[in-house]
Amino acid sequence: MDVLRDVEANLEATVCFLSEEIGARSYEDLEELERSADYIEKKLISYGYHVKRQSFPYMGNTYHNIIGEVKGNKDSEILVIGAHYDTVPGTPGADDNASGIAGLLELARLTAVNQTSRTVCFVAFALEEPPLFKTTHMGSYVYAQSLKKDKIRVKGMISLEMIGYFCDRKGCQYYPFSFFRWFYPEKGDFIAFVGNIASKEFTKKVKNAFQKVSTLPVESLNTLPLVPGVDFSDHASFWSFDYPAFMITDTAFYRNPNYHTAGDRAHTLDYKRMALLISGLKSALML
Repeated sequence: MDVLRDVEANLEATVCFLSEEIGARSYEDLEELERSADYIEKKLISYGYHVKRQSFPYMGNTYHNIIGEVKGNKDSEILVIGAHYDTVPGTPGADDNASGIAGLLELARLTAVNQTSRTVCFVAFALEEPPLFKTTHMGSYVYAQSLKKDKIRVKGMISLEMIGYFCDRKGCQYYPFSFFRWFYPEKGDFIAFVGNIASKEFTKKVKNAFQKVSTLPVESLNTLPLVPGVDFSDHASFWSFDYPAFMITDTAFYRNPNYHTAGDRAHTLDYKRMALLISGLKSALML
């Protein structure tokens, strides 16, 4: 239990720093993005990672993906864990996506202590949010493209995209189509693994391993990107290069009323459940 409390405290500290101390981190907020990148970089270095910045231009400015790598000793394929650190303009972005960055950093810390057999790359992406959303200017697209160019074999990519908001009231969970309620819960007390059809086996493997070690409820969906929300994060950039990828999410605007508003603040998140997710995911990746 002490381990879970440490995870919970670390998650909250990162979310508070990014969303409350730094605040809005849009593509226009260059100083705030730089402070965020520095924070992420220093954390990964402190955990013993080899860290590099992947810099890329947009509209005359330079943005950075922060990449921390831990070498495995068995498999030639890499596993990518990613999350974006930018926000939409004018929002503090506690859930979207300081929560994902907090999860990424804490997963990196736990992995450094108990290394996996496969090489794992923890990548904090810039420029996920509009107006770059779903374009080739996204940091995740730049990174995925570089992997393909360098002929890097990728086992799969997991995007941590809004992992902190939960609700226990019946009817608080919404879906893109009403018939989804026949198959999925009415309460937002679960975490979701969401990907395309081509990533179904990878998603299923991680989900099954997660369920063996965690009490946090998990639901999954692998379907066509025509379903609104399925491709709404960095994992979709990896599909462009035929890499299996899915996102782990609290379902964003289908649950969180603070999505893309000034109300997306640190105090609205559930750090106990976030800790269950990250500790379970770490154990699952060891299987």
